[in-house]
Amino acid sequence: HLGGTLSDGGANKFAESIGITMVPTDKLVTEYERKEWEKHKKYIAGVNEEFNTQAHDTVGAVALDSAGNVACATSTGGIRNKMLGRVGDSPVIGCGGYADNISGAVSCTGHGESILKVTLARLILSHVEQGKSVEDASQLSLQHMGDRVQGAGGAIVVSPSGQWAAAFTTKRMAWAAAEDDVLCVDEHKGAG
Repeated sequence: HLGGTLSDGGANKFAESIGITMVPTDKLVTEYERKEWEKHKKYIAGVNEEFNTQAHDTVGAVALDSAGNVACATSTGGIRNKMLGRVGDSPVIGCGGYADNISGAVSCTGHGESILKVTLARLILSHVEQGKSVEDASQLSLQHMGDRVQGAGGAIVVSPSGQWAAAFTTKRMAWAAAEDDVLCVDEHKGAG
């Protein structure tokens, strides 16, 4: 049982110690991604521009069970040309995701460094704890991130009472919500 998070060389050593077959890094890079890396590698502001203008591959989930327990999960899409050893917002509790049975669950997407600087997931639930709706809490927190650190992003949120929201400041964010066997799907802001 691990009591923390492993990254970079530590993760590789652990994987080898439990018998995971190692694959050369160059085998994991597609020709498309190699060309995109070449195109953007000299562009200093590329990371900020990409996150503020394009869709990405983060997959997040929030859930509420019949006993009132909430949960969140966030899987990063990653960023191109990241610094070696960079750990983004997704694995950092309170940033890319946060869940508390008292206030709700959040999963975030967007510019990781901005999300980290404002602890976005925890900030959203802090507003909920102060009496804001999940929609208002999400909008306020995303606006704060934009004003404070010029970052764009999005969040999905569910409260212990079943109130939910999908909010974002990027051009789009695909989301889906299921409630009482009814599925809602969109790429625009939503709440229920």
